Amino acid sequence: MKRLHTILLLLIVFVIPIAASVLDDLSSEFVNVADKVSPAVVTIRAEKVIRRPDIFGGWEYDFFGFRLPQGREMEFKTNVLGSGVLIEDGYILTNNHVVENVEEITVHLMNRYEYKAEIIGRDPKSDIAVLQIDGKNLPEAKLGDSDKLQVGQWVLAIGNPFSDQLYSTVTHGIVSALGRSRVGLVDYEDFIQTDAAINPGNSGGALVNLDGEVIGINSAIASHSGGSQGVGFAIPINLAKRVMKDLIENGRVIRGYLGVQIQEVDYEIARSLGLKEVAGALIADVVEDTPADKAGLKTGDLVLKVDGKKIHTSSELRNTISARRPGDKVTLMLLRDGKEKNIDVTLEELPENLNQAMESRTVQEGPGFSVQDLDKNLAARYGIKKDKGVIITEVQPGSEAAKKGLRPGDIIIRVGDEEISSVREFDKAFKKYNKGDTVLLLVQRKNLKLFIALTI
Repeated sequence: MKRLHTILLLLIVFVIPIAASVLDDLSSEFVNVADKVSPAVVTIRAEKVIRRPDIFGGWEYDFFGFRLPQGREMEFKTNVLGSGVLIEDGYILTNNHVVENVEEITVHLMNRYEYKAEIIGRDPKSDIAVLQIDGKNLPEAKLGDSDKLQVGQWVLAIGNPFSDQLYSTVTHGIVSALGRSRVGLVDYEDFIQTDAAINPGNSGGALVNLDGEVIGINSAIASHSGGSQGVGFAIPINLAKRVMKDLIENGRVIRGYLGVQIQEVDYEIARSLGLKEVAGALIADVVEDTPADKAGLKTGDLVLKVDGKKIHTSSELRNTISARRPGDKVTLMLLRDGKEKNIDVTLEELPENLNQAMESRTVQEGPGFSVQDLDKNLAARYGIKKDKGVIITEVQPGSEAAKKGLRPGDIIIRVGDEEISSVREFDKAFKKYNKGDTVLLLVQRKNLKLFIALTI
């Protein structure tokens, strides 16, 4: 017993001071990073034209300070508050939704200097915008490499929550997850998730590593209250840098184009294909006269890798292709008829007016489920005789749809009193309902038809 007491005493004497020293070192790093980066994080103020309903409501996922309910539209002006990150030559990285449809923009620095800003370019598909101010001796933030991020890594969020009186607010947390997609905010989603406290007004602010490098542009939060609940999303800085470069040089973003409709691989699909893991992107259709068509890609091909890089999800394939340039040749590793096959594809430029559903978002989200245009392959997979209509391909566990008994393979015939024969018609019909409304679905399951009342 005496020996045990001695060991405990030694632990107290030596371990506690070491732990205290580690905490002191971490605290000093936070201080140094905040001191280094905060001057380059600016406040953006503008007047915005808002068209929104005159009833209350909201989305589950909110852009900071721009949660828009649905209903009869009204038009009015409101003041916009956001954040931005100053880099070289007076350029400022921020979010598209901060400066979309705004009039005059004023940028406030930490030293209280004010500048009029010009919009160099906006990209709604990634939610990135680039501004520029004309000034001398402006602070600059150093941009890092978001590809080197790891889950669990310490990060600081710097921005201007709620009002410009709270400028340069610094909070800390960790990288909670990487590669978050299907959040439903923008077309190209590859978010960094963090639990660093971020709130309305932080849009466009900096997510920073302990080397003082910006590794993300804060964009959105998942919240029921409109405030921070420990789930924030930032756009990876490598994606932001690519978009910024195109906007500065070309005034628009140039993206690679494959020309396929793709969907997620779920457990059932993976099992039917004999996969050892749920991964890859399944080609549901090949658009005629596109790079994919010319290279010989086929419906039912499963994309496993692009130039040797493993593809885990359909969003990852989409982001990987879009990051390439027109004319680039990529090698796709496919699984076709149970055998791996490599096919080279020369990419073209993504058409600006391309319907996003035809590019790769064939899956349309409903309240807790996903639907897709029914074709012969899907009909065969689910044992359905008809090959036209809208089929449910995924139901989220625990969702309202799951509780009401919807299941993959169900065909949606009617939404309310509207007949449905395509994803586009489904989307149009659903947009007429507000959050909290109950919609009556007519569903066909095998040879049975049934009505299901679903609360959105």
